[in-house]
Amino acid sequence: MSAITVKLNADFEKSEELLKKELAKVGFGILTKIDVADTLKKKIDVDFEPLVILGACNPKFAHKALSYDIDLSLLLPCNITLSKGNDTSYTVVKAVDPRELLGDTTKDDTLKQLADDAYNALEEALHNAQQCC
Repeated sequence: MSAITVKLNADFEKSEELLKKELAKVGFGILTKIDVADTLKKKIDVDFEPLVILGACNPKFAHKALSYDIDLSLLLPCNITLSKGNDTSYTVVKAVDPRELLGDTTKDDTLKQLADDAYNALEEALHNAQQCC
């Protein structure tokens, strides 16, 4: 699966705060947060490396997508993950590539444009977060 990937030279918590700030600048809010390590520990008593999945949504993009085809709700929100780097001195941030989810599988220009717009906004936010650290 294709993803927008950056490394942030900040600890896990600071990276999450910075990412949320930069996402907000391009119209994305966080609808959900799943702490995978915490959930696995609680549910099946397994230790797992730090991993957070954020469900990010840009209401304007979501409205366009849902107005076009309600079944696009299956692809919302956009998942963004935060995980530790190999030496734990940095945080790896990955965002799903909306072009892969929407644009590359259709010949529909409306969906391709929507996917491109969402990709560009996510890429800008992640790039700006990377520049801050």
